[in-house]
Amino acid sequence: MIRRIGFAAALFSLALASGCAKGGNGVIPPAVTVDVAITSPNNVSSNAIYPTQSLTLTATVSNSVSTAVSWSLSGPGTLTPVTPATTPATATYVAPGAAGAATITATLVSNTAITGPLALSVIDITTEVTPATLSVGNGLTQQFTAVAVPDDAPQTFNWTCTANGASCASFVQDPNVSGLAYYKAQDNCGSNCVQIAATSTIDSSGCLTTPKNCTTARVSLVPSSSTNATAVVGTFTASNGSITSGVEDELTSTGWAQPSITGGSYVPISASDPNSNNAGTLTLTTGAFPNRFQVVINSAGSIQMIESDGHGAGSGTAQVSAVSSIFKGSQTFAFGFTGVDSSGKRVGYVGVLPMTGNGTSGTITGGQIDVNDNGNSSNGICGTAPCAVTGSYLSNGNGSWHLALSSPVTMNFDFFISSGSANKATPLTFYAISTDPSVNPAVSGTMVLQDSTQTYNNADFNGNSVSALTGVSGANANVALIVGTTDGNGAFSGQFDQNNAGSILSDIAFPAAGSNNYIYAASGAIGRYTFQMLGDPTASPVVAPLPFVLYASGQNRGFLLDQSSASVMTGTMSPQGKGSGNLAASELPGTYAGATTCSATAAVDPIAANLLLTFANAGACTAECVNGTIYDSANPSGVTATGANPSYAIQVNGNGTIALTAPSAQNFVIYAVDTSGCANQGVVCTIQDFLMMDVDKTNLNPSIIFAQQ
Repeated sequence: MIRRIGFAAALFSLALASGCAKGGNGVIPPAVTVDVAITSPNNVSSNAIYPTQSLTLTATVSNSVSTAVSWSLSGPGTLTPVTPATTPATATYVAPGAAGAATITATLVSNTAITGPLALSVIDITTEVTPATLSVGNGLTQQFTAVAVPDDAPQTFNWTCTANGASCASFVQDPNVSGLAYYKAQDNCGSNCVQIAATSTIDSSGCLTTPKNCTTARVSLVPSSSTNATAVVGTFTASNGSITSGVEDELTSTGWAQPSITGGSYVPISASDPNSNNAGTLTLTTGAFPNRFQVVINSAGSIQMIESDGHGAGSGTAQVSAVSSIFKGSQTFAFGFTGVDSSGKRVGYVGVLPMTGNGTSGTITGGQIDVNDNGNSSNGICGTAPCAVTGSYLSNGNGSWHLALSSPVTMNFDFFISSGSANKATPLTFYAISTDPSVNPAVSGTMVLQDSTQTYNNADFNGNSVSALTGVSGANANVALIVGTTDGNGAFSGQFDQNNAGSILSDIAFPAAGSNNYIYAASGAIGRYTFQMLGDPTASPVVAPLPFVLYASGQNRGFLLDQSSASVMTGTMSPQGKGSGNLAASELPGTYAGATTCSATAAVDPIAANLLLTFANAGACTAECVNGTIYDSANPSGVTATGANPSYAIQVNGNGTIALTAPSAQNFVIYAVDTSGCANQGVVCTIQDFLMMDVDKTNLNPSIIFAQQ
């Protein structure tokens, strides 16, 4: 071995000394190569070719005067060189009608030892129908969308709908959009009895031969109306479109009142409207305002709503009530409340309430609260945060409960049971409102059952989340959306968009390279954390992040409150569903009901909307398209919404954009929250809901819009 190494070194030295290396002057000429690539369609992966797909291949010869090549194919499909030969040489490959593997090789004619192989994988087309699992009220119509993967596969489909094995009574495919169909619940069956599938028009086997390549929607039929709890703080009972009874808490400038709801109705818009999404008008007979709302209802009966009685501009949601029997025993609720103090200044609360009782009455001990009152975390409610909370609760006997807090100061609230269960994936939720605004701040908000299986340390906060924040900026609004990752060790990273009264920060990555100033930290097993958010690490000089406190209701979930700014930014953090980090535009199509959530200022004009997102549409829009109807105070009957071409885009981490051209040019950022499906780490996901935020500089009063299938 020693002699061999020395001999090689001697040869190398002689070669350099004699100056006889090929190419002269000791320079070795670059190697001649042949590279084959797919040049049409653009951005096609060689590992994801769909059956019968046609590709244009280009052979690029480098470092050779002669560029002529010959073509060969190993495996299924057909290969046709373009004649007369082009420079560089091109060929057309047509994939076989079934999955398989092939290798295409371009060989340099002047030196057949030099070749350029390209391996291709032909994969089955997989289809996804959304929403995949849901309940539809009898007589209601639900829209379904279909997407084919790979993304560049033809978005054309053959639909089927069966109810207990027989054809559905009312099911039609849209005549203009192949990936869209409408089901009206007129079948006589129950749980998961309706199955809706869409197969690619170039897949003759459909779902029967290869069901693994086809996701079928399963629909359960339920009564069209039920008892609902509303974000307007109340509860009402509906039957066949008529409101029969209810009660609501009203908090106005004249004080608090709890009138009965003695009647009302829900009147849908014309069923012939292809974008109806079960939109209509909801009236509640209370003897006061608000009493009429423009609403958009999803298939399960959940409502997105805005006031349309001409006496205000409020917005919110209504959901099917959970049964009250699950509210008992020892349960801890995280909460987030927002409103104004006795001087009319913005105030926010977050905290936890450990509640022990029989569901009718009980006590609260060991709770905590943080408060930001007009930029002050030390104030007349909470001296030095966090402050201890004690109190009690008692049923009012009319579908509401009264919450009486004795410390840190005397405060009184009413709350109503909204949706949810004891399951940590769908936690029990209450809507709450203060009942003594003349003494204490006039606030309302949400209470969510805390997941008792978590230990609420840094390690328990580990994963992806989406946060929505709303605040004020003088007389205008300050809103932000954040997608972030907690690593279980105290580091927080991600991206955010912010519209602070028309001052826009777009797609800001944090922290800056080499910085660790975006952190989070647990502070006790009660579920309290501190976070660093917003700021601007890209500015010069850097704008430091704001400190926030979060009270967790579960892993990567909870209520947020900024600790120091006069904006008093409040909001929620929600876990981002599976597939985050590998999301795409093809996973967004569907019919979404949307509405403005909590508005920081009365200057915000809230909206309700239905948005129909389709992928590779037909007609005027030939890519990712948006259609639908928007309702606001200026258009209580609705105005058509359409998008540019393409209308929307999604990055792999779930944030993206929507651009509308009508009713006016508007630009939104969107952040995907809940997803389902997500086989193979993000392939064939369904984005079930997302958050939207206006990012036009001309909009000084943006809002956060929640959109849900």
